Amino acid sequence: MKVEHRALSIAGSDSSAGAGVQADLKTFSALGVYGLTVITCVTAQNTQGVYRVCPLPSKLIEAQYRAVFEDIGFDSVKTGLLPSKPIVEKVVKLLEKNDKPIVVDPVYVAGTGFKLTSEDAYKAIIEKLIPIATVVTPNVNEASKIVGFKIESVDYAEKAAKVIASYGPKAVVVKGGHLKEGPIDVVFCDGEIIKLIGSRVEGTFHGAGCCFSAAIAAWLAKGQNLQEAIKKAKSFVENAIVHHHSIGLGIKPVNPTAFLHMDAEKWDVIMNVKSAVKLLEEKPIVSKLIPETSSNLVMALSYARSLSEVAGIPGRIVRIQDRVKAVMEPSFGVSRHVASTVLTAMRFNPAVRAGMNIRMERRILEVCQKLGFKISSYDRRLEPIEIKTREGLTTSWGAEQAIKALGGKVPDIIYHDGDWGKEPMITVLGVDALDVALKVIKIAEALESHFSVE
Repeated sequence: MKVEHRALSIAGSDSSAGAGVQADLKTFSALGVYGLTVITCVTAQNTQGVYRVCPLPSKLIEAQYRAVFEDIGFDSVKTGLLPSKPIVEKVVKLLEKNDKPIVVDPVYVAGTGFKLTSEDAYKAIIEKLIPIATVVTPNVNEASKIVGFKIESVDYAEKAAKVIASYGPKAVVVKGGHLKEGPIDVVFCDGEIIKLIGSRVEGTFHGAGCCFSAAIAAWLAKGQNLQEAIKKAKSFVENAIVHHHSIGLGIKPVNPTAFLHMDAEKWDVIMNVKSAVKLLEEKPIVSKLIPETSSNLVMALSYARSLSEVAGIPGRIVRIQDRVKAVMEPSFGVSRHVASTVLTAMRFNPAVRAGMNIRMERRILEVCQKLGFKISSYDRRLEPIEIKTREGLTTSWGAEQAIKALGGKVPDIIYHDGDWGKEPMITVLGVDALDVALKVIKIAEALESHFSVE
Protein backbone atom coordinates (compact mmCIF):
# COMPACT_ATOMS: atom_id res chain seq x y z
CA MET A 1 0.00 0.00 0.00
CA LYS A 2 1.23 3.50 -0.86
CA VAL A 3 2.64 5.50 2.07
CA GLU A 4 0.74 8.79 2.43
CA HIS A 5 2.90 11.58 3.83
CA ARG A 6 0.84 14.13 5.76
CA ALA A 7 1.51 17.76 6.65
CA LEU A 8 -0.63 19.99 8.85
CA SER A 9 -1.04 23.74 8.39
CA ILE A 10 -2.20 25.79 11.38
CA ALA A 11 -2.86 29.17 9.81
CA GLY A 12 -5.39 31.71 8.62
CA SER A 13 -7.74 31.50 5.66
CA ASP A 14 -7.05 33.90 2.76
CA SER A 15 -10.12 34.69 0.64
CA SER A 16 -7.88 35.49 -2.35
CA ALA A 17 -6.20 32.06 -1.96
CA GLY A 18 -2.76 33.55 -2.47
CA ALA A 19 -1.48 32.89 1.05
CA GLY A 20 -2.57 31.19 4.26
CA VAL A 21 -3.93 27.66 4.36
CA GLN A 22 -4.91 27.89 0.69
CA ALA A 23 -1.30 28.45 -0.40
CA ASP A 24 -0.15 25.77 2.03
CA LEU A 25 -2.53 23.18 0.60
CA LYS A 26 -1.42 23.97 -2.96
CA THR A 27 2.20 23.55 -1.89
CA PHE A 28 1.55 20.28 -0.07
CA SER A 29 -0.31 18.86 -3.08
CA ALA A 30 2.35 20.00 -5.54
CA LEU A 31 4.99 18.17 -3.50
CA GLY A 32 2.96 14.99 -3.16
CA VAL A 33 1.95 15.42 0.47
CA TYR A 34 -1.57 15.11 1.87
CA GLY A 35 -2.48 18.46 3.43
CA LEU A 36 -4.47 18.99 6.62
CA THR A 37 -5.62 22.29 8.09
CA VAL A 38 -6.48 23.95 11.36
CA ILE A 39 -7.85 27.40 10.57
CA THR A 40 -6.98 30.05 13.15
CA CYS A 41 -8.80 32.99 11.61
CA VAL A 42 -10.79 34.03 8.57
CA THR A 43 -9.54 37.03 6.61
CA ALA A 44 -11.21 39.20 4.00
CA GLN A 45 -8.40 40.12 1.61
CA ASN A 46 -7.35 40.34 -2.00
CA THR A 47 -4.25 41.37 -3.94
CA GLN A 48 -4.70 45.00 -2.86
CA GLY A 49 -5.10 44.63 0.87
CA VAL A 50 -6.49 43.00 3.99
CA TYR A 51 -9.90 44.34 5.00
CA ARG A 52 -10.80 42.26 8.02
CA VAL A 53 -9.32 39.57 10.26
CA CYS A 54 -11.71 37.47 12.33
CA PRO A 55 -9.93 35.16 14.85
CA LEU A 56 -11.70 31.90 15.58
CA PRO A 57 -12.42 30.77 19.16
CA SER A 58 -9.60 28.80 20.78
CA LYS A 59 -12.00 25.94 21.49
CA LEU A 60 -12.82 25.64 17.78
CA ILE A 61 -9.11 25.65 16.93
CA GLU A 62 -8.54 22.84 19.41
CA ALA A 63 -11.53 20.91 18.04
CA GLN A 64 -10.11 21.10 14.51
CA TYR A 65 -6.72 19.89 15.74
CA ARG A 66 -8.18 17.00 17.74
CA ALA A 67 -10.31 15.92 14.78
CA VAL A 68 -7.39 15.57 12.36
CA PHE A 69 -4.81 14.40 14.93
CA GLU A 70 -6.89 11.60 16.44
CA ASP A 71 -7.96 10.19 13.08
CA ILE A 72 -5.40 11.00 10.37
CA GLY A 73 -2.33 12.29 12.17
CA PHE A 74 0.53 14.18 10.55
CA ASP A 75 4.25 13.83 9.80
CA SER A 76 5.04 17.54 10.12
CA VAL A 77 3.26 20.76 11.04
CA LYS A 78 3.68 24.40 10.12
CA THR A 79 2.20 27.45 11.76
CA GLY A 80 1.30 30.65 9.97
CA LEU A 81 -0.97 33.49 11.05
CA LEU A 82 -1.74 33.33 14.78
CA PRO A 83 -3.47 36.68 15.35
CA SER A 84 -4.10 36.69 19.11
CA LYS A 85 -2.30 35.68 22.30
CA PRO A 86 -4.96 33.10 23.31
CA ILE A 87 -4.59 31.43 19.91
CA VAL A 88 -0.80 31.32 20.21
CA GLU A 89 -1.05 29.82 23.69
CA LYS A 90 -3.59 27.24 22.52
CA VAL A 91 -1.38 26.19 19.59
CA VAL A 92 1.66 25.92 21.86
CA LYS A 93 -0.29 23.73 24.29
CA LEU A 94 -1.40 21.46 21.42
CA LEU A 95 2.07 21.13 19.92
CA GLU A 96 4.47 21.18 22.87
CA LYS A 97 4.31 17.40 23.41
CA ASN A 98 4.26 16.65 19.70
CA ASP A 99 7.29 14.72 18.38
CA LYS A 100 6.91 15.74 14.71
CA PRO A 101 8.88 18.58 13.04
CA ILE A 102 7.38 22.03 13.64
CA VAL A 103 7.94 24.80 11.08
CA VAL A 104 7.13 28.27 12.44
CA ASP A 105 6.46 31.08 9.98
CA PRO A 106 6.24 34.05 12.40
CA VAL A 107 3.75 36.12 10.40
CA TYR A 108 3.42 39.71 11.60
CA VAL A 109 2.48 42.06 8.74
CA ALA A 110 0.85 41.29 5.38
CA GLY A 111 2.70 42.09 2.17
CA THR A 112 0.31 45.00 1.68
CA GLY A 113 1.34 46.47 5.06
CA PHE A 114 -1.67 45.42 7.14
CA LYS A 115 -0.77 44.37 10.69
CA LEU A 116 -2.06 40.82 11.14
CA THR A 117 -0.78 39.84 14.59
CA SER A 118 -1.30 41.71 17.86
CA GLU A 119 1.73 42.79 19.90
CA ASP A 120 0.98 40.46 22.80
CA ALA A 121 0.45 37.59 20.35
CA TYR A 122 3.84 38.22 18.75
CA LYS A 123 5.47 38.36 22.17
CA ALA A 124 3.93 34.95 22.90
CA ILE A 125 5.22 33.61 19.57
CA ILE A 126 8.75 34.71 20.49
CA GLU A 127 8.63 33.47 24.08
CA LYS A 128 6.56 30.29 23.76
CA LEU A 129 6.24 29.03 20.17
CA ILE A 130 9.71 29.63 18.73
CA PRO A 131 11.39 27.66 21.57
CA ILE A 132 9.51 24.47 20.59
CA ALA A 133 10.04 24.92 16.83
CA THR A 134 12.21 22.74 14.63
CA VAL A 135 12.81 25.58 12.18
CA VAL A 136 11.75 29.24 12.15
CA THR A 137 11.43 31.18 8.86
CA PRO A 138 11.19 34.96 9.48
CA ASN A 139 11.75 37.51 6.76
CA VAL A 140 14.13 40.37 7.47
CA ASN A 141 11.47 42.58 9.04
CA GLU A 142 10.09 39.78 11.22
CA ALA A 143 13.58 38.75 12.30
CA SER A 144 14.36 42.38 13.20
CA LYS A 145 11.27 42.51 15.40
CA ILE A 146 12.16 39.21 17.08
CA VAL A 147 15.78 40.15 17.91
CA GLY A 148 15.26 43.88 18.50
CA PHE A 149 17.78 45.30 16.01
CA LYS A 150 17.53 46.33 12.37
CA ILE A 151 18.85 43.92 9.75
CA GLU A 152 20.34 45.70 6.74
CA SER A 153 23.07 43.32 5.63
CA VAL A 154 24.01 39.65 5.48
CA ASP A 155 26.23 40.10 8.55
CA TYR A 156 23.28 41.34 10.59
CA ALA A 157 21.11 38.51 9.21
CA GLU A 158 23.70 35.98 10.39
CA LYS A 159 23.77 37.57 13.84
CA ALA A 160 19.95 37.54 14.00
CA ALA A 161 19.76 33.89 12.95
CA LYS A 162 22.12 32.90 15.76
CA VAL A 163 20.18 34.95 18.32
CA ILE A 164 16.86 33.36 17.30
CA ALA A 165 18.46 29.90 17.36
CA SER A 166 19.49 30.55 20.95
CA TYR A 167 15.78 30.64 21.84
CA GLY A 168 15.52 26.91 21.11
CA PRO A 169 14.79 25.96 17.47
CA LYS A 170 17.14 23.58 15.64
CA ALA A 171 17.35 25.87 12.60
CA VAL A 172 16.56 29.44 11.57
CA VAL A 173 16.15 30.83 8.06
CA VAL A 174 16.29 34.63 7.78
CA LYS A 175 14.77 35.32 4.37
CA GLY A 176 16.81 38.13 2.84
CA GLY A 177 15.00 38.84 -0.40
CA HIS A 178 15.65 42.56 -0.03
CA LEU A 179 19.12 42.69 1.56
CA LYS A 180 21.53 45.21 0.03
CA GLU A 181 23.91 42.41 -1.04
CA GLY A 182 21.12 40.74 -3.00
CA PRO A 183 18.49 38.05 -2.41
CA ILE A 184 20.35 35.91 0.11
CA ASP A 185 18.65 33.68 2.67
CA VAL A 186 20.78 33.11 5.77
CA VAL A 187 20.38 29.68 7.35
CA PHE A 188 21.72 28.73 10.78
CA CYS A 189 21.50 24.96 11.11
CA ASP A 190 23.56 22.36 12.95
CA GLY A 191 25.80 25.10 14.31
CA GLU A 192 26.82 26.47 10.91
CA ILE A 193 25.81 29.38 8.69
CA ILE A 194 24.65 28.52 5.17
CA LYS A 195 23.92 31.21 2.57
CA LEU A 196 21.32 30.40 -0.06
CA ILE A 197 21.81 32.85 -2.91
CA GLY A 198 18.76 33.40 -5.08
CA SER A 199 17.95 35.40 -8.18
CA ARG A 200 16.23 38.76 -7.92
CA VAL A 201 12.70 38.92 -9.30
CA GLU A 202 11.35 42.44 -9.55
CA GLY A 203 8.17 43.14 -7.63
CA THR A 204 6.43 42.13 -4.41
CA PHE A 205 4.64 38.81 -4.23
CA HIS A 206 1.80 37.46 -2.13
CA GLY A 207 2.18 34.13 -0.35
CA ALA A 208 5.90 33.54 -0.82
CA GLY A 209 6.52 33.09 2.91
CA CYS A 210 3.63 30.66 3.29
CA CYS A 211 4.78 28.70 0.25
CA PHE A 212 8.36 28.49 1.56
CA SER A 213 7.48 27.32 5.07
CA ALA A 214 4.88 24.87 3.72
CA ALA A 215 7.47 23.44 1.32
CA ILE A 216 9.89 22.87 4.22
CA ALA A 217 7.10 21.11 6.13
CA ALA A 218 6.29 18.98 3.08
CA TRP A 219 9.89 17.86 2.59
CA LEU A 220 10.25 17.13 6.32
CA ALA A 221 7.05 15.07 6.17
CA LYS A 222 8.67 13.04 3.39
CA GLY A 223 11.69 12.31 5.57
CA GLN A 224 14.24 14.79 4.24
CA ASN A 225 16.85 16.09 6.67
CA LEU A 226 16.55 19.70 7.78
CA GLN A 227 19.23 21.24 5.54
CA GLU A 228 17.99 19.44 2.42
CA ALA A 229 14.37 20.37 3.18
CA ILE A 230 15.32 24.05 3.44
CA LYS A 231 17.38 24.00 0.22
CA LYS A 232 14.65 22.23 -1.74
CA ALA A 233 12.02 24.62 -0.38
CA LYS A 234 14.16 27.57 -1.50
CA SER A 235 14.28 26.23 -5.06
CA PHE A 236 10.56 25.49 -4.97
CA VAL A 237 9.49 28.96 -3.84
CA GLU A 238 11.79 30.68 -6.35
CA ASN A 239 10.02 28.80 -9.12
CA ALA A 240 6.64 29.75 -7.63
CA ILE A 241 7.68 33.43 -7.58
CA VAL A 242 9.11 33.51 -11.11
CA HIS A 243 5.96 31.90 -12.47
CA HIS A 244 3.55 33.90 -10.31
CA HIS A 245 -0.11 34.38 -11.18
CA SER A 246 -0.88 37.57 -13.13
CA ILE A 247 -4.24 38.26 -11.52
CA GLY A 248 -5.75 41.12 -9.54
CA LEU A 249 -4.84 44.78 -9.38
CA GLY A 250 -2.26 44.58 -6.59
CA ILE A 251 0.45 42.21 -5.35
CA LYS A 252 0.71 39.11 -7.52
CA PRO A 253 0.21 35.71 -5.83
CA VAL A 254 2.96 33.12 -6.16
CA ASN A 255 2.18 29.92 -8.04
CA PRO A 256 3.07 26.78 -6.05
CA THR A 257 1.83 24.46 -8.81
CA ALA A 258 3.79 26.11 -11.63
CA PHE A 259 6.30 23.33 -12.16
CA LEU A 260 3.52 20.75 -12.52
CA HIS A 261 1.84 22.82 -15.23
CA MET A 262 5.16 23.44 -16.98
CA ASP A 263 5.87 19.73 -17.39
CA ALA A 264 2.40 19.14 -18.83
CA GLU A 265 2.60 22.23 -21.03
CA LYS A 266 5.88 21.14 -22.64
CA TRP A 267 4.06 18.31 -24.37
CA ASP A 268 1.35 20.68 -25.63
CA VAL A 269 3.94 23.10 -27.02
CA ILE A 270 5.90 20.37 -28.81
CA MET A 271 2.71 19.02 -30.39
CA ASN A 272 1.67 22.52 -31.46
CA VAL A 273 5.02 23.11 -33.18
CA LYS A 274 4.88 19.68 -34.85
CA SER A 275 1.39 20.40 -36.21
CA ALA A 276 2.52 23.81 -37.47
CA VAL A 277 5.57 22.32 -39.20
CA LYS A 278 3.34 19.72 -40.88
CA LEU A 279 1.16 22.53 -42.26
CA LEU A 280 4.19 24.32 -43.68
CA GLU A 281 5.64 21.15 -45.19
CA GLU A 282 2.34 20.50 -46.98
CA LYS A 283 2.52 23.92 -48.70
CA PRO A 284 5.35 24.03 -51.30
CA ILE A 285 4.56 27.69 -51.85
CA VAL A 286 6.14 28.48 -48.46
CA SER A 287 9.56 27.64 -49.92
CA LYS A 288 9.59 31.09 -51.56
CA LEU A 289 9.74 32.65 -48.08
CA ILE A 290 12.68 30.67 -46.67
CA PRO A 291 15.74 32.95 -46.26
CA GLU A 292 19.35 32.07 -47.11
CA THR A 293 20.04 31.30 -43.45
CA SER A 294 16.93 29.04 -43.30
CA SER A 295 13.95 29.52 -40.98
CA ASN A 296 13.02 28.48 -37.49
CA LEU A 297 9.56 28.17 -36.03
CA VAL A 298 9.43 28.51 -32.25
CA MET A 299 6.90 28.52 -29.44
CA ALA A 300 7.48 29.38 -25.79
CA LEU A 301 5.96 27.95 -22.65
CA SER A 302 3.48 30.37 -21.13
CA TYR A 303 5.89 30.84 -18.19
CA ALA A 304 9.01 31.12 -20.36
CA ARG A 305 11.84 33.34 -19.14
CA SER A 306 14.82 31.72 -20.89
CA LEU A 307 15.79 30.18 -24.23
CA SER A 308 15.62 26.72 -22.66
CA GLU A 309 11.86 27.22 -22.26
CA VAL A 310 11.27 27.89 -25.96
CA ALA A 311 10.75 25.00 -28.40
CA GLY A 312 12.08 25.16 -31.95
CA ILE A 313 13.53 23.04 -34.76
CA PRO A 314 17.12 21.78 -34.36
CA GLY A 315 18.87 22.51 -37.65
CA ARG A 316 15.97 24.79 -38.67
CA ILE A 317 13.44 24.56 -41.51
CA VAL A 318 15.20 24.41 -44.88
CA ARG A 319 14.23 24.78 -48.53
CA ILE A 320 14.69 21.63 -50.62
CA GLN A 321 14.00 22.55 -54.26
CA ASP A 322 10.40 23.81 -54.16
CA ARG A 323 9.46 22.37 -50.78
CA VAL A 324 10.25 23.03 -47.12
CA LYS A 325 11.42 20.46 -44.62
CA ALA A 326 12.16 20.52 -40.88
CA VAL A 327 15.60 19.01 -40.32
CA MET A 328 14.62 17.38 -37.01
CA GLU A 329 11.74 17.00 -34.57
CA PRO A 330 11.07 20.04 -32.33
CA SER A 331 12.77 20.31 -28.95
CA PHE A 332 13.50 22.95 -26.33
CA GLY A 333 16.48 25.29 -26.19
CA VAL A 334 17.54 24.99 -29.84
CA SER A 335 16.79 28.52 -31.09
CA ARG A 336 18.53 31.74 -30.16
CA HIS A 337 17.51 34.55 -32.51
CA VAL A 338 13.81 33.84 -33.14
CA ALA A 339 13.37 32.60 -29.56
CA SER A 340 14.90 35.83 -28.21
CA THR A 341 12.45 37.85 -30.28
CA VAL A 342 9.53 35.86 -28.88
CA LEU A 343 10.73 36.18 -25.27
CA THR A 344 10.99 39.94 -25.74
CA ALA A 345 7.49 40.09 -27.24
CA MET A 346 6.14 38.14 -24.25
CA ARG A 347 7.39 40.85 -21.88
CA PHE A 348 4.96 43.23 -23.56
CA ASN A 349 2.17 40.75 -24.34
CA PRO A 350 2.35 37.29 -22.71
CA ALA A 351 -0.19 35.96 -25.21
CA VAL A 352 2.29 36.29 -28.10
CA ARG A 353 4.36 33.13 -27.66
CA ALA A 354 5.47 32.06 -31.13
CA GLY A 355 7.44 33.29 -34.13
CA MET A 356 9.08 32.35 -37.42
CA ASN A 357 11.69 34.16 -39.48
CA ILE A 358 11.13 34.52 -43.23
CA ARG A 359 12.85 36.24 -46.16
CA MET A 360 12.82 40.03 -46.18
CA GLU A 361 11.74 41.80 -49.39
CA ARG A 362 9.78 45.01 -49.92
CA ARG A 363 7.09 43.19 -51.90
CA ILE A 364 6.64 40.73 -49.03
CA LEU A 365 6.14 43.69 -46.69
CA GLU A 366 3.59 45.14 -49.12
CA VAL A 367 1.69 41.84 -49.05
CA CYS A 368 1.76 41.83 -45.22
CA GLN A 369 0.35 45.34 -45.22
CA LYS A 370 -2.46 44.37 -47.61
CA LEU A 371 -3.30 41.42 -45.36
CA GLY A 372 -3.83 43.88 -42.51
CA PHE A 373 -0.89 42.76 -40.37
CA LYS A 374 0.56 45.23 -37.89
CA ILE A 375 4.15 45.95 -38.92
CA SER A 376 7.12 47.50 -37.14
CA SER A 377 10.88 47.54 -37.68
CA TYR A 378 14.27 48.41 -36.25
CA ASP A 379 17.57 49.57 -37.69
CA ARG A 380 20.51 47.29 -36.89
CA ARG A 381 22.91 50.12 -37.73
CA LEU A 382 21.71 51.93 -34.60
CA GLU A 383 22.47 48.97 -32.36
CA PRO A 384 24.66 49.97 -29.36
CA ILE A 385 28.17 48.53 -29.51
CA GLU A 386 27.73 46.73 -26.17
CA ILE A 387 24.76 44.88 -27.69
CA LYS A 388 26.37 44.24 -31.08
CA THR A 389 29.46 42.61 -29.60
CA ARG A 390 27.49 40.05 -27.56
CA GLU A 391 26.05 37.09 -29.45
CA GLY A 392 22.27 36.73 -29.35
CA LEU A 393 21.37 40.16 -27.95
CA THR A 394 20.62 41.89 -31.25
CA THR A 395 17.20 40.39 -31.84
CA SER A 396 16.07 41.09 -28.26
CA TRP A 397 17.21 44.70 -28.54
CA GLY A 398 15.68 45.06 -31.99
CA ALA A 399 12.34 43.53 -31.03
CA GLU A 400 12.10 45.88 -28.05
CA GLN A 401 12.78 48.89 -30.30
CA ALA A 402 10.13 47.76 -32.79
CA ILE A 403 7.52 47.14 -30.10
CA LYS A 404 8.20 50.44 -28.34
CA ALA A 405 7.79 52.20 -31.71
CA LEU A 406 4.16 51.01 -31.60
CA GLY A 407 3.64 52.27 -28.07
CA GLY A 408 4.32 48.89 -26.48
CA LYS A 409 1.94 46.92 -28.70
CA VAL A 410 3.35 43.72 -30.20
CA PRO A 411 2.99 43.65 -34.01
CA ASP A 412 2.40 40.68 -36.29
CA ILE A 413 5.54 41.51 -38.26
CA ILE A 414 8.95 42.78 -37.13
CA TYR A 415 11.60 43.35 -39.79
CA HIS A 416 15.05 44.84 -40.29
CA ASP A 417 17.09 45.67 -43.40
CA GLY A 418 20.21 43.88 -42.21
CA ASP A 419 23.69 45.21 -41.57
CA TRP A 420 27.22 44.46 -42.72
CA GLY A 421 27.29 40.67 -43.20
CA LYS A 422 23.77 40.29 -41.77
CA GLU A 423 20.83 39.13 -43.89
CA PRO A 424 17.68 41.31 -43.80
CA MET A 425 14.88 39.43 -42.07
CA ILE A 426 11.19 39.38 -41.23
CA THR A 427 9.87 37.71 -38.08
CA VAL A 428 6.20 36.71 -38.05
CA LEU A 429 4.69 36.61 -34.54
CA GLY A 430 1.56 34.94 -33.20
CA VAL A 431 -0.16 33.40 -30.20
CA ASP A 432 1.10 29.90 -30.98
CA ALA A 433 3.04 28.01 -33.66
CA LEU A 434 -0.11 27.12 -35.62
CA ASP A 435 -1.16 30.76 -35.68
CA VAL A 436 2.26 31.75 -37.03
CA ALA A 437 2.24 28.97 -39.64
CA LEU A 438 -1.17 30.08 -40.92
CA LYS A 439 0.06 33.68 -41.19
CA VAL A 440 3.14 32.54 -43.12
CA ILE A 441 0.98 30.48 -45.50
CA LYS A 442 -1.32 33.49 -46.03
CA ILE A 443 1.70 35.63 -46.88
CA ALA A 444 3.03 33.02 -49.33
CA GLU A 445 -0.34 32.60 -51.03
CA ALA A 446 -0.93 36.35 -51.28
CA LEU A 447 2.58 36.81 -52.68
CA GLU A 448 1.94 34.12 -55.32
CA SER A 449 -1.40 35.70 -56.21
CA HIS A 450 0.26 39.10 -56.54
CA PHE A 451 2.91 37.69 -58.89
CA SER A 452 0.36 35.84 -61.02
CA VAL A 453 -1.59 39.07 -61.54
CA GLU A 454 1.59 40.81 -62.62
